Amino acid sequence: MHVPDHVLSDPVSVTTGLVAGAAVVGSAVRARRRADAAPHPAMIAATTATVFGLQMLNYRVAAGTSGHLIGGALAAALLGPAWGLLSMTVVLTVQALLFADGGLTALGTNVTLMAVVGVLVGWAGPSRTPRARRRRARASRGVRRPRGVRP
Repeated sequence: MHVPDHVLSDPVSVTTGLVAGAAVVGSAVRARRRADAAPHPAMIAATTATVFGLQMLNYRVAAGTSGHLIGGALAAALLGPAWGLLSMTVVLTVQALLFADGGLTALGTNVTLMAVVGVLVGWAGPSRTPRARRRRARASRGVRRPRGVRP
């Protein structure tokens, strides 16, 4: 659920806007530095469109309130944290400008809550499992096992 316009005070909106802006700039810089490992542009576009479509499906939560899927974990899993955050920011910006989901004064809050937190939690959770650690350790040694072969 998006935070609507004028629900939060102006100082809170400005602060979360600055946090969101710093996170987006940091992600853009990271994505630019690692351009050789960037996902294919078609993958970025398809993921962004899928997340956008899934977020447009609303369901009732209570009287006058609805919820929807966030998509940050999906974007992080498919694109990585930097590109996932940029993808989610595009989705939330389009929703704020064209569909009035949240609005411009709450865009920083919505980017912080749904893009930054959603992507980082979605990325950090699975990447911290023991299986992921073993996979990273093998990759750093240059050893790669065929799929389906257990250690």
